[in-house]
Amino acid sequence: MNYLFFTNTPAHVHLYKHAVAALERRGHDVLILGRDYGCTKELLDYHDLPYRLYGRLATKKRSLFYQLPRHYLSILRQTWRYSPDRIFGMGAYAAHAGALSRTPVTLILDSEPTSLDHTVSRPFADAILTPDAFGKDLGANHYRFRGFKECAYLHPDVFTPRDDIREQLGVGPDEKYVICRFNAFGSHHDVSQSGIGPAERRTLIERLGDDATVFVSDESGTMEFDGIDARPYDLHPGLLHDALSEAHLLVADTQTMVTEAALLGTPAIRSNSFVGEEDMGNFIELENQGLIFNIASFTEAIERAESLLDEEDLTERWTAKRDAFMADKVNLTDVIVELATSPNGAAGVDGLSHGSPPRRTDPPTPER
Repeated sequence: MNYLFFTNTPAHVHLYKHAVAALERRGHDVLILGRDYGCTKELLDYHDLPYRLYGRLATKKRSLFYQLPRHYLSILRQTWRYSPDRIFGMGAYAAHAGALSRTPVTLILDSEPTSLDHTVSRPFADAILTPDAFGKDLGANHYRFRGFKECAYLHPDVFTPRDDIREQLGVGPDEKYVICRFNAFGSHHDVSQSGIGPAERRTLIERLGDDATVFVSDESGTMEFDGIDARPYDLHPGLLHDALSEAHLLVADTQTMVTEAALLGTPAIRSNSFVGEEDMGNFIELENQGLIFNIASFTEAIERAESLLDEEDLTERWTAKRDAFMADKVNLTDVIVELATSPNGAAGVDGLSHGSPPRRTDPPTPER
């Protein structure tokens, strides 16, 4: 069979990379349509995945609106040429490619606030997969799985960190280091959203640098390092999860890396305008489990970061909490491959279930 996967961002490459490899090993033909955005192309090359680019996108918000017609034209042409039997993606591009080529589409979604994307995608999806913590009901074709989309590549069945990552980063065996991840806020779901501003970034780095080595991963590539005690994260982006697994702490205004940190047992602080009463179910769940902190206020976020760095047994406690949390979570790659090869689609696939959204509860009182 022919399978078509869409990777619009670096996170999508990670989501589907193991499923693509597994389907190829089974003798199927697989193609990825990728967007040249951030390090997406670098990751596609790094993992030796079969891909073609449908277009590029800068990290500025207006870039998407300028490029959208060109993207759709390229996608539709390449989809017709490839003639897939099933399409996998995370939004409108995949859904509309499936509608126009009359191909079954599976979407994997995890962001409740992207209502417009749900509206234009849902009618064309044969199956929609979401984490069980997802706080919306997307209809009869909505299936839930135990875990998060990051379980496709950070589940213990598929991820083992490198043992030489500290050497590659240039830090000692017992040296504390922090990763700060700053978002470019250039995707369509980031419109009207914001995170840690330029002046706040410098303050954060200066404060954390007193107790740990600070590495900065800046999606926009505009961070100035003159006069601050921090290093750019300059290893290949394919090694970022290895570096994150050894970090003492992550502070971020982005989304995906916070979930990744939680699944790796690394304490994480998330501070952006998404945080609040209408936050995404996965971040509420992870905070309820004591694995991350969702803090809208920058002042409170930096105070929490400093207090975590002072804790002597932080790594051991977080590893234990992560292990307990991951004990019943699915390897999402197995679910994707089983669905792809099932004659009945998502119905009956082990690890998927129908069900109502979970009832949201207040997060626990933060640890002191």
